[in-house]
Amino acid sequence: MDIRDLTVNINEISRTCEGCIGKDVLLTDSISAFIDSTIPYLYLPLPVCKRFESAFGIEWNESVQGYLVNDTLHEKLTNQNSNVTFTISNSSLGSSAPSVDITLPYAAFDLIAEPPLMRNRSRYFPLMRAANDSQYTLGRTFLQEAYLIADYERREFSVSQCSWTENSPQELIAIQSPDNPAALLGEKHHMSPATIAGTVIGSIMVAVALSLATWIVQVRRRRAKQPLKLKSGESNSEERAETSAELTTTEKAVEVDGASFRGHEIDGVAGHRRPELGDGSVAGQELAAAICSRELEASHAWPTEIGDKVVAACELPA
Repeated sequence: MDIRDLTVNINEISRTCEGCIGKDVLLTDSISAFIDSTIPYLYLPLPVCKRFESAFGIEWNESVQGYLVNDTLHEKLTNQNSNVTFTISNSSLGSSAPSVDITLPYAAFDLIAEPPLMRNRSRYFPLMRAANDSQYTLGRTFLQEAYLIADYERREFSVSQCSWTENSPQELIAIQSPDNPAALLGEKHHMSPATIAGTVIGSIMVAVALSLATWIVQVRRRRAKQPLKLKSGESNSEERAETSAELTTTEKAVEVDGASFRGHEIDGVAGHRRPELGDGSVAGQELAAAICSRELEASHAWPTEIGDKVVAACELPA
């Protein structure tokens, strides 16, 4: 059994031509041959090559190890318009496998060899004598007239006759990988309505989630850039500083050490800013240095309370 890839059974090779009666059978016993696009030749058994020699009038050239075709023979073969048909089948199924015919016109065998393959430019017939059955090969001469489709992942291939219909439309179909989810939907590789609907709904949900996440991030960034707002009832540092400068008659005088005293009294500096109070419900007054009616005594003792009454350190003018 041939374990090489792209191996087919050649069940028959026959030749027909214009003016010929019937067909010439060139191969009767089935053989296995390897399809190889890296070489131009057909490697066939010696008896088959002998029948080709008889049918086409070609001769083996020992010096070049091939079949050369001169101009006279080329003209004769062109006029005969011969066709060679290869009947092939699946080699793994044996004789019970269905077969397909691949027909090659004489033009497929009309090749030209140039240096360095040949010393001079010459026509040749691309047939080679195989030394044993491991050399049976169908090369590029065969593939000129055949379509070869190979799916190595599924270990399948097919061979069919080329179509030479003029202006026929081209149709290329990609072979999906077995690992591709689309391949699980069948040979037509189409998506069912349920699959399409699920794909659309999933796409919409992803888009909505992304939009929501983007909005949340933007809101948090805007809040981080805004200054902190004070709660109701709180005042800023400037208002607290102005309030602390005011003395009301309900406040108690504080005992201070004359050496370290940092008073809340406002000095009588002419350039001192007038504090503003609230919304105008309390009349603001400017404190002057002369309003204070008492001076610290030498003992530095400042009585804060006399009886039950609170004595202010300074009096506000009326």
